[in-house]
Amino acid sequence: MNNDSDRRALRVLLFAFAALGWACTALAAPFAYIANANGGSVFVVDVATNAVIALVPAGSGPFSVGVLVGGTRAYVANVGSSSVTVIDTVTNTVVATVAVGFTPGGVAVSPSGARVYVADRFGGTVSVIDAITNTVIATVSVGTNPVGVAFNPSGTRLYVANEGSNTVSVIDTVTNMVVATVAVGAEAFGVSLSGARAYITNRLDNTVSVINTATNTVVATVPVGLNPEGIAINPAGTRVFVANTGSNTVSVIDAASNLVIATIPVSGSPVGVSFTPDGARAYVTNFGSDNVSVINTATNTVVTTIAVGSSPASLGLFIGGGPLPPGEIPAVDTFGLTILTLLLAAAALRLMRRTASPG
Repeated sequence: MNNDSDRRALRVLLFAFAALGWACTALAAPFAYIANANGGSVFVVDVATNAVIALVPAGSGPFSVGVLVGGTRAYVANVGSSSVTVIDTVTNTVVATVAVGFTPGGVAVSPSGARVYVADRFGGTVSVIDAITNTVIATVSVGTNPVGVAFNPSGTRLYVANEGSNTVSVIDTVTNMVVATVAVGAEAFGVSLSGARAYITNRLDNTVSVINTATNTVVATVPVGLNPEGIAINPAGTRVFVANTGSNTVSVIDAASNLVIATIPVSGSPVGVSFTPDGARAYVTNFGSDNVSVINTATNTVVTTIAVGSSPASLGLFIGGGPLPPGEIPAVDTFGLTILTLLLAAAALRLMRRTASPG
């Protein structure tokens, strides 16, 4: 009788660990989420094959995307409908739509995945979304016409590029209060952070401002191409890629010297740029030519071009839902975690009963 009980408990435990494996492996495919501003949709590209594997409906004028590497949700800011579309990255289906402020710009997911911050471009605010309930829990006043948003690595600060006031607002994400305002170049647009530096594209000045995040002061200004918009730092923190909308190029900045070391021609009017988790490739959305350029970051050359929808933008970090960087613990899908918990509880109950039984 006890042997039978032991075997049943063992089977339950094996099923529990299988559920854990399913929950984690469900996140195994990295995708690029390409928001088509004039198509009202999001093309999902498998970055392992560069094939379009899904077309997900969004709101009106989807422009910006936020998704974590290893995350289970992608968030798409819809300019025309003042909303955020929430996509399940396992099934690539819409699971929620969240109303936010007027004409949302950039969107960023906190490193923990618990909060999503959205710039309300013509409202002068940032909406804070609880990622569990998909509701707005706070609204933070910032500068004029906020666009790009990005977190520091610890998630304690959010940097907001204010296009209309030529400033960057720094938000304490614990209190949701602005703790600093940094003057940068004209028409601040995109933001990316790595370590102790924040990089801001200044669309009218054709420059990138480099901010020391410890002092919140500008420590360098880097000339780039015409009308820079999207910006991203590679996972190693050594290179900064800048999408120059006006010159159809990507500037590559060496993060140590703050010098442009390469200029890569791409297709028409590039807007967004994002790296694969290993940093081997950068994906650039070309708003004017309805495609995505894939750049080999070792050679700084375009290796392929992917046709997508109408006016792809995807400002922000748009590659995610894939393997975590080395050393990080994988997130577990909510449903898989629930099943795992129930199975482990059942196994523990069986073992307790077995221990309490005489003989």
